[in-house]
Amino acid sequence: MDALPRPLFARSESLAERTITPRHSHPWAQLSYAISGVLRVHTERGRFLAPPQRAILIPPGLLHEVISSPQTEMRSLYIDQRAVAWAPEHCQVLAVSPLLRELIRAFGALPAEYDEQGAEGRLAAVLLDQLRAAPAIGYSLPWPGDARLRQLCEALYEQPDLPLSLKQWSERLQVSEKTLTRQYQRDTGLSFRAWRQRLRLLSALPLLEQGQPVTDVALACGYESTSAFIAAFGQQFGTTPGALARTPGR
Repeated sequence: MDALPRPLFARSESLAERTITPRHSHPWAQLSYAISGVLRVHTERGRFLAPPQRAILIPPGLLHEVISSPQTEMRSLYIDQRAVAWAPEHCQVLAVSPLLRELIRAFGALPAEYDEQGAEGRLAAVLLDQLRAAPAIGYSLPWPGDARLRQLCEALYEQPDLPLSLKQWSERLQVSEKTLTRQYQRDTGLSFRAWRQRLRLLSALPLLEQGQPVTDVALACGYESTSAFIAAFGQQFGTTPGALARTPGR
């Protein structure tokens, strides 16, 4: 589209296979939300992940790619930038309340050129109000600008259970451990250990959504102990892994 037909435009997709939308940008904001499945948004400076009951708000003009897991029911809202002037210039993962979820579903059933002055326009206005009130949550991972750190982060992102220590990484990358530590803090705001733990916990979310046993997920994400995984998960997300696991017929 060259322009939105209304300040708010909805798009629904059923994606049976894993899908990657190549990196792109557009002059409007985008809310990516999956009723089922898990969405990832990659930008130059971060990785953002949304299981069900979460959504990712992408600001206008930001280069990004969207990756969906298999069997994803995706709902996207394209929003005129004037309607989200309050939004920050970076991606956010937002909690989707039951009310916001039903508003998104109801709006998705309206015609593209809905009546802005009637009930349909009022529904859109309430949806935008609820979106503005949605709390941001920490389902994101800062991404470094340094080329050597990117190489390290890409390897861990693809295989979160890699057991290599920072010293071993420094030897691989031919840089001192002290320099690597300083660059991690500078580029991500986190220590290597804290960054890797957040990566591992975020990597667990799609596996839990698929219904995999908690013990298997813990091992796949680099934890030797299920109890340690559960404790770290609770500290990061304020809930247990079992509470986020997919239940039959959801």
